[in-house]
Amino acid sequence: MSLRRFILKRLLSIIPILFGVSVITFSLVHLTPGDPIAQMVAMNPNVTAAEEAQLRARYGLDGPIWEQYLTWMGNVLTGDFGEVIGSGRDVSEVVMTRLPETIALGLFGWAFGLVIAIPTGIYAAINKDEFADTASRFLALSGISIPNFWLGLMLILIGALWIGLWPVLPPSRHALYHPEMLWYLVLPGITIGTAAAASIMRVMRTSMAEEMNKEYVTAARAKGLPERTVVLKHVLRNSLISVVTLAATLTASIVAGSVVVEVVFNWPGLGREFITAIDEREINLIMAITLFTGVFIIIANLLADILYAVLDPRIRYD
Repeated sequence: MSLRRFILKRLLSIIPILFGVSVITFSLVHLTPGDPIAQMVAMNPNVTAAEEAQLRARYGLDGPIWEQYLTWMGNVLTGDFGEVIGSGRDVSEVVMTRLPETIALGLFGWAFGLVIAIPTGIYAAINKDEFADTASRFLALSGISIPNFWLGLMLILIGALWIGLWPVLPPSRHALYHPEMLWYLVLPGITIGTAAAASIMRVMRTSMAEEMNKEYVTAARAKGLPERTVVLKHVLRNSLISVVTLAATLTASIVAGSVVVEVVFNWPGLGREFITAIDEREINLIMAITLFTGVFIIIANLLADILYAVLDPRIRYD
């Protein structure tokens, strides 16, 4: 199977995966007590039972769950994700408005993770069983163990309140890619990227240490190649295959972690919108964000498979 056919096959597999995700999410939301209409009625006790029934019929919440799902799916297939019942806003508009902030936060997290993890992993592998290696493993274990919400609060306390280098709240008067906004993203980017950096660093260190003991490395050194060339040109490329594998799986963790981080830092992204949608039982918005997240994770894994072939031409998709 060629790489092109493999990509096409993976793209077609998105359909049943997203279908399964939509069914499970739709069912779980409806199994949770309450819905947007119930919350509206609770806030206005003067609403009569007849008026409540009219509202449910208006938004299609009066039928059985399977009928509601089929109606929702039919609308989605035509590009209509519905509206936010509480505010009347179009769901697609809400998602597209919040999406740039979530992407910016995720990019900061990935940048921090890769910039810290790869050089540190290489240095630890070269200095295996020395103090630097021991220190890196301790830091990696700490990074994996520290909860996102606690790390975020500590960074706000130290960076914003004690040192005063970062604002406590995002400077909303500026555009997203304004220097002040990008500067504010440093702390949430560190928060969301710490666990990923720790995991990638451990895998990078282990993979590099294994590769440096193989015969092709001994042969390269025997030819008189400089150690820098051996490490960066030969060992590093083969070690990155394991890192790419882990990086793809960590995409889900970064997406999930953005929910907590956006709430802690009051960042107006999809994660915070998702929490609000769950609190208000906004099924249309919950489903739209869930499907978007599923597509994002599937594409990330697909890109990882493509990078396998780029890093190691011996890999074939047979």
